Amino acid sequence: MYAIFKDSGRQFKVEEGQELEVDYRDIAKGEEIAFDEVLVISGEDGVKLGKPTLQGASIKASVMGGVQGKKLVVQKFRRRKNSRRKTGHRQLYTQVRIEKIESPA
Repeated sequence: MYAIFKDSGRQFKVEEGQELEVDYRDIAKGEEIAFDEVLVISGEDGVKLGKPTLQGASIKASVMGGVQGKKLVVQKFRRRKNSRRKTGHRQLYTQVRIEKIESPA
């Protein structure tokens, strides 16, 4: 069984027990989070498609904590001006584990 849901402008395909990183939320480790914008659910009884979302469907996940993404290096260079700048950035994410995919009745 898998589901596709939308969160913060991105779509994720998930199964129960899967761990993934979503945009950062200030939520304590161990708390529950629910994703309500479910687009597709595939299960034993076939595929259910939303128009655009499935009413009554949700995905329950538990928060495992905040993590940082890989480092991105930003370099600025202006030729013939003796101007160089090098900075880096690491995006914050919230790591979650999918506990249950609830299908509409």
